[in-house]
Amino acid sequence: MPASEALARRNAIPFLYTRGTHYEVGFDIGRTFSGIIHSFLAASKELNNVFLPLYNTEAGRQVYNETLRSVQTNFPQYVREIEGTADGAGVPFHKLFLLHLDDILPNVVKRGGSSTNAPIGCSTIVCNHPGEELLGHTEDALSPTLNHFYLVSAHVLPEPGLPQGRWKDTEERFTSLCYAGILPGFTMSYNHHGLVYSINVVSAATLVAGKTPRMFLTRALLSVEHFVQAQQVLRDKGCGAAEGFSVNMTFLLQEGDRLFHNAEVGPALPSAAAESQLNILTVSPGESFVHTNKYLRLAVPEIKGSMMESSDCRHKAISAHGEPENYGSIVNMLGDQTDPKFTVFQDKTDHVTTLAVGIFDCVKRTWSIYSDNPKKTEPIVVLPIQLKTDKK
Repeated sequence: MPASEALARRNAIPFLYTRGTHYEVGFDIGRTFSGIIHSFLAASKELNNVFLPLYNTEAGRQVYNETLRSVQTNFPQYVREIEGTADGAGVPFHKLFLLHLDDILPNVVKRGGSSTNAPIGCSTIVCNHPGEELLGHTEDALSPTLNHFYLVSAHVLPEPGLPQGRWKDTEERFTSLCYAGILPGFTMSYNHHGLVYSINVVSAATLVAGKTPRMFLTRALLSVEHFVQAQQVLRDKGCGAAEGFSVNMTFLLQEGDRLFHNAEVGPALPSAAAESQLNILTVSPGESFVHTNKYLRLAVPEIKGSMMESSDCRHKAISAHGEPENYGSIVNMLGDQTDPKFTVFQDKTDHVTTLAVGIFDCVKRTWSIYSDNPKKTEPIVVLPIQLKTDKK
């Protein structure tokens, strides 16, 4: 199908189970979803109209090379994963890596700004009430991304003899909703240590070359075993994040009361220490929390425009429902379309679309995924959250 021909929302989410080294898992993803990856690369206006032209300039190639060298040193296993995906799909590695650079290239080369300044992003709601321990999330993206995603459940095995990087190459088991050609971990995911999380993009005004792209830090979260380790990954001491983002998470195997955490992550600017800016908020029992696509606590300058306006509108629309108390209230909030311009569930514009909605139930240990507005449809799948403590 030509990339210019829009495909209506499909009630389908392809799912791959795979086991192997990082390269082998990446290769299986690329081989299995080759058609989806090729279609997305052809349809992506940001890749073809912004990233590739900048990549072909001296300044753009310098940003690309500096950042690639950094992740080859600190996260070589995830570079291998992208190489495997590129080889499996039969696409050039540099195109997939440019997607992982995201706004770093245009922001650094053009000294500020975003490739789109679009109201893209996601809305996340946490409800931490007795018997109702829930994390709900809308996965929003530019409209060409619609239908260009899939689920991956992977058992990653260390590959002897390769460089180990910052966090070593450890055995991993996880399930993640993935954008076509992008590393797992960037949307909503869980791992077998009990980490459940979702990601909100935040548009910091100043990004940095040679630092760690957020898609690598969110991928590294899939390996962590506990909250302290998650903070270490996000802080990325010795290098730091190149961009801004927010993580909403909890650990199902943590002892004591259920605690959710929101981590706001800011770029590691040259004037500061070589680590990410980090602010943590803990959501205790009886509390709730909402995060969209702007910083609520971390004092990081952001790009002004529709991303900020959209975040404010969505936050206001969710708050109008009152405190989330149960699964049904989260469904109503995430399906809200009352704002005339920027809705929580987005499908009224040609520019931005909600791809999927996910609700993690930490009591039942399930992950319900909707391919359309949850107020109007049933989940397309309800996945059990499988942990390492589960009996075989």
